[in-house]
Amino acid sequence: MPNKIITFQPANELANAAKLTLANMSSYYDKYLVEWDAGQIEKMTRDFINLEIVSSGEVVGILRLSFEHDECHIRDLQVNESCQSKGIGTQALDQAQKLAAQSNARLLKLKVFKISPAVNLYKRYGFKVSNDDDRFYYMEYLIPIR
Repeated sequence: MPNKIITFQPANELANAAKLTLANMSSYYDKYLVEWDAGQIEKMTRDFINLEIVSSGEVVGILRLSFEHDECHIRDLQVNESCQSKGIGTQALDQAQKLAAQSNARLLKLKVFKISPAVNLYKRYGFKVSNDDDRFYYMEYLIPIR
Protein backbone atom coordinates (compact mmCIF):
# COMPACT_ATOMS: atom_id res chain seq x y z
CA MET A 1 0.00 0.00 0.00
CA PRO A 2 1.51 3.38 -0.98
CA ASN A 3 2.18 6.02 1.64
CA LYS A 4 -0.57 8.53 2.27
CA ILE A 5 0.06 11.89 0.63
CA ILE A 6 0.62 14.52 3.26
CA THR A 7 1.34 18.23 3.22
CA PHE A 8 2.86 20.62 5.72
CA GLN A 9 1.60 24.04 6.73
CA PRO A 10 2.54 26.52 9.45
CA ALA A 11 0.81 25.59 12.69
CA ASN A 12 -1.75 28.19 13.72
CA GLU A 13 -3.06 26.35 16.76
CA LEU A 14 -0.06 25.65 18.98
CA ALA A 15 -2.43 24.74 21.81
CA ASN A 16 -3.83 21.85 19.75
CA ALA A 17 -0.32 20.74 18.82
CA ALA A 18 0.67 20.83 22.49
CA LYS A 19 -2.34 18.65 23.36
CA LEU A 20 -1.25 16.10 20.74
CA THR A 21 2.27 16.06 22.16
CA LEU A 22 0.94 15.57 25.67
CA ALA A 23 -1.40 12.77 24.55
CA ASN A 24 1.35 10.92 22.68
CA MET A 25 4.04 11.45 25.32
CA SER A 26 2.08 11.08 28.58
CA SER A 27 3.13 7.46 29.15
CA TYR A 28 6.80 8.48 28.90
CA TYR A 29 6.27 11.50 31.13
CA ASP A 30 4.54 9.28 33.69
CA LYS A 31 7.30 6.67 33.57
CA TYR A 32 10.06 9.24 34.04
CA LEU A 33 8.09 11.49 36.42
CA VAL A 34 8.10 14.47 34.08
CA GLU A 35 5.40 16.91 35.14
CA TRP A 36 4.41 18.74 31.98
CA ASP A 37 1.08 20.04 30.85
CA ALA A 38 -0.16 21.30 27.50
CA GLY A 39 0.38 24.94 28.51
CA GLN A 40 4.04 24.33 29.30
CA ILE A 41 4.54 22.46 26.03
CA GLU A 42 2.85 25.26 24.06
CA LYS A 43 5.03 27.91 25.69
CA MET A 44 8.22 25.90 25.17
CA THR A 45 7.53 25.34 21.47
CA ARG A 46 6.55 28.89 20.43
CA ASP A 47 10.02 29.73 19.13
CA PHE A 48 10.33 26.60 16.98
CA ILE A 49 9.27 26.20 13.38
CA ASN A 50 5.93 24.46 13.95
CA LEU A 51 4.47 22.65 10.97
CA GLU A 52 1.15 20.87 10.96
CA ILE A 53 1.12 17.55 9.16
CA VAL A 54 -2.04 17.41 7.04
CA SER A 55 -3.62 14.38 5.39
CA SER A 56 -6.92 14.54 3.47
CA GLY A 57 -7.53 18.05 4.83
CA GLU A 58 -7.14 16.93 8.46
CA VAL A 59 -4.29 17.83 10.80
CA VAL A 60 -2.77 14.48 11.81
CA GLY A 61 0.47 15.59 13.43
CA ILE A 62 3.09 18.19 14.17
CA LEU A 63 6.73 18.61 13.16
CA ARG A 64 8.82 21.07 15.15
CA LEU A 65 12.26 22.22 14.04
CA SER A 66 14.95 24.62 15.13
CA PHE A 67 18.22 25.59 13.50
CA GLU A 68 21.60 26.21 15.06
CA HIS A 69 24.76 26.74 13.01
CA ASP A 70 24.82 23.96 10.40
CA GLU A 71 22.38 21.75 12.32
CA CYS A 72 18.64 21.23 12.11
CA HIS A 73 17.13 19.93 15.34
CA ILE A 74 13.94 17.92 15.17
CA ARG A 75 12.40 19.13 18.41
CA ASP A 76 9.25 17.11 18.08
CA LEU A 77 7.54 14.79 15.63
CA GLN A 78 4.08 13.67 16.68
CA VAL A 79 1.49 11.80 14.64
CA ASN A 80 -2.03 11.02 15.84
CA GLU A 81 -2.11 7.47 17.14
CA SER A 82 -4.74 6.44 14.57
CA CYS A 83 -2.45 7.59 11.74
CA GLN A 84 0.78 5.95 12.91
CA SER A 85 2.53 3.19 10.94
CA LYS A 86 1.29 4.59 7.62
CA GLY A 87 4.48 6.27 6.37
CA ILE A 88 3.63 9.71 7.73
CA GLY A 89 6.66 9.80 10.04
CA THR A 90 8.99 8.97 7.15
CA GLN A 91 7.44 11.72 5.02
CA ALA A 92 7.87 14.16 7.93
CA LEU A 93 11.55 13.22 8.16
CA ASP A 94 11.85 13.78 4.39
CA GLN A 95 10.36 17.25 4.90
CA ALA A 96 12.75 17.99 7.78
CA GLN A 97 15.68 16.89 5.61
CA LYS A 98 14.46 19.08 2.73
CA LEU A 99 14.08 22.17 4.95
CA ALA A 100 17.45 21.49 6.58
CA ALA A 101 19.17 21.24 3.20
CA GLN A 102 17.50 24.49 2.06
CA SER A 103 18.99 26.16 5.16
CA ASN A 104 22.43 24.69 4.42
CA ALA A 105 22.30 22.45 7.49
CA ARG A 106 24.55 19.41 7.31
CA LEU A 107 23.06 17.43 10.20
CA LEU A 108 19.62 16.51 11.42
CA LYS A 109 19.67 15.91 15.18
CA LEU A 110 17.10 14.69 17.67
CA LYS A 111 16.66 13.02 21.01
CA VAL A 112 14.18 10.25 21.65
CA PHE A 113 13.19 8.20 24.67
CA LYS A 114 15.00 4.86 24.49
CA ILE A 115 11.72 3.02 25.06
CA SER A 116 9.89 4.83 22.23
CA PRO A 117 8.92 2.82 19.15
CA ALA A 118 10.01 5.90 17.14
CA VAL A 119 13.62 4.75 17.66
CA ASN A 120 12.96 2.14 14.97
CA LEU A 121 11.67 4.78 12.54
CA TYR A 122 14.76 6.91 13.03
CA LYS A 123 17.15 3.97 12.64
CA ARG A 124 15.35 2.82 9.47
CA TYR A 125 15.66 6.34 8.11
CA GLY A 126 19.42 6.30 8.70
CA PHE A 127 19.85 8.13 12.00
CA LYS A 128 22.77 6.92 14.13
CA VAL A 129 23.03 7.10 17.91
CA SER A 130 25.71 9.68 18.75
CA ASN A 131 25.22 9.59 22.54
CA ASP A 132 22.84 8.31 25.16
CA ASP A 133 21.93 8.61 28.82
CA ASP A 134 19.60 6.71 31.11
CA ARG A 135 16.46 7.89 29.27
CA PHE A 136 17.40 9.16 25.82
CA TYR A 137 19.19 8.36 22.61
CA TYR A 138 20.74 11.39 20.94
CA MET A 139 20.68 10.69 17.22
CA GLU A 140 22.14 12.29 14.10
CA TYR A 141 21.58 12.02 10.39
CA LEU A 142 24.14 13.37 7.92
CA ILE A 143 22.31 15.17 5.13
CA PRO A 144 23.56 14.00 1.73
CA ILE A 145 25.19 16.65 -0.44
CA ARG A 146 23.18 17.23 -3.59
